[in-house]
Amino acid sequence: MTSAAPHLREPVADRAQVHELQTRIRQMQATKLESRTLQTHPALSPLLPGGALKAGAAYSVRGSTTLLMAMLAGPSAAGAWCGVIGMPDFGAEAAGRFGIDLERLVLVPHPGDDWLTVTAAVVDVLSVVVVAPPSRARDGDIARLSARLRQRETTLIVAGDWPQVEATLTVARSGWDGLGTGNGYLSSRRVTVESVPRGGSGTRRTAELWLPAPDERFLAERSAVSGPTRLEAVV
Repeated sequence: MTSAAPHLREPVADRAQVHELQTRIRQMQATKLESRTLQTHPALSPLLPGGALKAGAAYSVRGSTTLLMAMLAGPSAAGAWCGVIGMPDFGAEAAGRFGIDLERLVLVPHPGDDWLTVTAAVVDVLSVVVVAPPSRARDGDIARLSARLRQRETTLIVAGDWPQVEATLTVARSGWDGLGTGNGYLSSRRVTVESVPRGGSGTRRTAELWLPAPDERFLAERSAVSGPTRLEAVV
């Protein structure tokens, strides 16, 4: 009977080894995905967890088309194909001034009621996709789109609220400057951007930005970036 004891422990050891292996695989897969980041403008890096846009992740931007363009500018300059869905007022000329490569930019201004289907199709072929949802998607559809993002390693930037995002960027405060304390010619706009990480917990980040600065550029006034960093901006 004593000889049977080792045989009884072997399956237990095997299960422990399998569990350990599964844990290591999950950690390796997570590390691999998290290590894949997209080029991000230095002025925006302090607002993002990890300092850059992550492949396969989703982000939310509230209250500023200019911020959306700035988030696209870094990946586009690095050669990434980008798409914008459901934003008929998204100007190609303005995007070009931001450094977005118009030859690698796909615009779908009116996706209609099938906007989520269109978004899923675009996610299959582009690296970064911006979408302005006209309505709230169902939880099951959101879960399927999130899985597709991870599978395709595509980054989604949503204009407005969206669940399960890596971070939410919001223009919390803004004010115009110009001649006559801004009552005359408006030359620059100063904004405070707040970034809330996934789930609303963790470190909240804040940056003072000019959108635009007096010299008609995008300027990070105070952030974790050493020295000012610039990017052309639109009003």
